[in-house]
Amino acid sequence: MAGPDFDAEIKQLQATMHTIEQVLDLDAMRAEIADLGEQVAAPDLWDDQANATRVTGRLSALQGEVDRFSALNGRVDDLAIMVEMAQEEGDADAIAEAEAELRRLHKSVEALEVRTLLAGEYDAREAIVTIRSGAGGVDAADFAEMLMRMYTRWAEQHKYPVEVFDVSYAEEAGIKSAEFAIHAPYAYGTLSVEAGTHRLVRISPFDNQGRRQTSFAAVEVVPVLEQTDEIEIDENEIRTDVFRSGGPGGQSVNTTDSAVRLTHIPTGIVVSCQNEKSQLQNKASAMVVLKAKLLAKKKAEEAALKKDLKGDVAAAWGDQMRNYVLNPYQMVKDLRTGYEVGNPQAVFDGDLDDFIEAGIRWRRGAEKAAQN
Repeated sequence: MAGPDFDAEIKQLQATMHTIEQVLDLDAMRAEIADLGEQVAAPDLWDDQANATRVTGRLSALQGEVDRFSALNGRVDDLAIMVEMAQEEGDADAIAEAEAELRRLHKSVEALEVRTLLAGEYDAREAIVTIRSGAGGVDAADFAEMLMRMYTRWAEQHKYPVEVFDVSYAEEAGIKSAEFAIHAPYAYGTLSVEAGTHRLVRISPFDNQGRRQTSFAAVEVVPVLEQTDEIEIDENEIRTDVFRSGGPGGQSVNTTDSAVRLTHIPTGIVVSCQNEKSQLQNKASAMVVLKAKLLAKKKAEEAALKKDLKGDVAAAWGDQMRNYVLNPYQMVKDLRTGYEVGNPQAVFDGDLDDFIEAGIRWRRGAEKAAQN
């Protein structure tokens, strides 16, 4: 069987990387990195810890994005040199290694190319993820904690900073809910395809009779707002409750009433934050989450109105979007895209990129279909 046309395929990879660089606007990213670097060097940076955390997190995430692109671009250039030397020397082993690297590069460039499909109004924003246990009792609470670990592991693999705002622990095991931010460019556009109802089927570790249990957890993803976003909140419409932070088993995290719960009375949206020692800091963080959720609600209402005006759209997103089956067989399957793998443990360990990529491509196809 004839080998690949290295010259043509490398030129195609280089052209794709050039397009990605333009779409992602790497020059703007580098300019922002330079600006953030000056802020980080300021001696009074940590006088405002919340802003310092935001600035350093943003700098780290942007630098990671630029480094990821540069490293991949360098691999494409290195492949051209590898192929040239292997062909000149007639080294069959080197040519075989070049073919393997070409396959790896196609996969890596394709994954990066998915980023160019994120062109929504808020896709470039950082993300706030909320996970809630659903039907299934203690198994559902355990499943919710498994999902939280899955997303934080995914973020760690990409070197994205994670900021946990609030975790409500269940009595026996697992969590009732969790709320955390992933500080990375395009985190919202990337993770928004993860929103929906997740379903786990397994032999329950909490059932003495070893019966199979089905449990559910809900994932919500909203964008982090910027100061220029128009979301006005009347202070008179917010009820503020303070309470003592708590951890697993009801153990006290600190001995002061520093945790804050905000209730937006008109909508009933409730947000809690207990990650900071200061009540003021927790209230500020909770307000960030509340504004993000109010914006998401506003956008959902606008989208629902447009859908009502346009009529039913084919391939609409369903609530139950992914099944995780551990018994009687091993499989994780996305019900929207049809993508599936037979290694659930790898997925729970954060191996989500292929699911996310399939989801983004599926959503883009659904959007195009809806426009026709």
